[in-house]
Amino acid sequence: MPTVKLRATTILGELEQAQTELVGKAVILSDGKAGTVESVWLDDMHGLRISIRGHHGKWPICTIKFHAAGLKSDFRLRRAA
Repeated sequence: MPTVKLRATTILGELEQAQTELVGKAVILSDGKAGTVESVWLDDMHGLRISIRGHHGKWPICTIKFHAAGLKSDFRLRRAA
């Protein structure tokens, strides 16, 4: 397999893995936003980006500070007072 095709396949595989791990999971971002990840996609300018149910906007995946693995998608995290 040519090098470029191998790299592209690797990137797409990692994107699929991130989608599997994050979509439907509760997260808290570094700016305090919390919610359930709706989608993960590859942005050619910023890398992996996420959208969170109930919040308008798109955030880099690196802003996730907490990822609640195994929690149901209807679980809502509350910001600590």
